Amino acid sequence: MTNIPRYAVVFFKSDAGCEPVREWLKSLSHSEKKRIGEDIKTVQFGWPVGMPVVKLLCMGLWEIRTHLENKIVRILFTVNKDNIILLHGFIKKDQKIPKDDLDLAKNRMKKFKQNERAKQ
Repeated sequence: MTNIPRYAVVFFKSDAGCEPVREWLKSLSHSEKKRIGEDIKTVQFGWPVGMPVVKLLCMGLWEIRTHLENKIVRILFTVNKDNIILLHGFIKKDQKIPKDDLDLAKNRMKKFKQNERAKQ
């Protein structure tokens, strides 16, 4: 791993200016944030990264898989140019990602891409 990140980490921002993943991360303990941050950094410096840290969910949408002491965390993201866009984060309670969480990330990815096209 080099000292220079290959990608910048960007938080998805809603039309209202909220950054849902950043807000969600703030609700976690210091040790949980640190562990999640290490996995995000692994992706930032080493993309593309495979299992067990990252898994492809569908075209253009991946999950960062963080195992904490008593819970499993997922952060869903997409890659755009030199940016890793953090779309949605949640505590995973079942084997399968809940459809609502997956749909939310897909909608945010779509919104992000629309905003990017509008800038051009």
